[in-house]
Amino acid sequence: MTFVETAGLGLAAVLVFMTLVWLVSVLIRNAGIVDIFWGIGFLLAALTYFALTDGFLARKALVLPLVAVWSLRLFGYITSRNLGHAEDYRYRAWRERSPRDFWWISYFQVFLLQGFLLWVISFPLLVAMHSEEPGRLTVVDALGSLLWAVGFLFEAVGDYQLARFKADPENKGKVMRSGLWRYTRHPNYFGDATLWWGFFVIAAGVPWGWTTVFAPVLMTTLLLRVSGVALLERTITKRRPEYADYAETTSAFLPWFPKRRPAA
Repeated sequence: MTFVETAGLGLAAVLVFMTLVWLVSVLIRNAGIVDIFWGIGFLLAALTYFALTDGFLARKALVLPLVAVWSLRLFGYITSRNLGHAEDYRYRAWRERSPRDFWWISYFQVFLLQGFLLWVISFPLLVAMHSEEPGRLTVVDALGSLLWAVGFLFEAVGDYQLARFKADPENKGKVMRSGLWRYTRHPNYFGDATLWWGFFVIAAGVPWGWTTVFAPVLMTTLLLRVSGVALLERTITKRRPEYADYAETTSAFLPWFPKRRPAA
């Protein structure tokens, strides 16, 4: 099967999947479930590419488990965090602006849009699995896997540390400033971006794989400017006054040592 055919079938699979998730969201009146299934969409795309491509099997067998581990962990974490809670305020605000029409507007504005974005971001997976060359795992594959591991640890450990912090009633209204959160205000978002750069590095080891650089750039931009850092920090200072002080001393994204305040 050609590259274009495989890409097209991958897009079709993702959009059908997102359509089914949208139908469930209409039934339960909660568009926020799209966040739960975002990672699963990547796993579906990866499984489609794995089944339809004739690339180097060892590289395919390397990429698919990396996607699966990331996807299933993210699915479990967001499900446990969101289950039983009201619809996310972003989707609730859109629903309130168009109460009668949101059910179908959300199909295009939320579900199909996110499906298309995840398909675009998945291109390094497709390129890595489709190529037959090089017919061996190389140091580039190892470097990409190492970068993925660093990103995964930042994301998973950061989420775990924050979940434990929030579970303690004494921390209500406080700001997490220990563990990985001492070095970056968003270790989970940094980790997410980093592991997708890892997938890109693996893809860059095959012919023309470097052309998929748009994928990690898009993911990083979304995390920094759209749905991640920028969105969260727009309102968090109002909810947690001490966050302003935290922001002055702690890197927003890239991990670094906290700034020292000058002596009084």
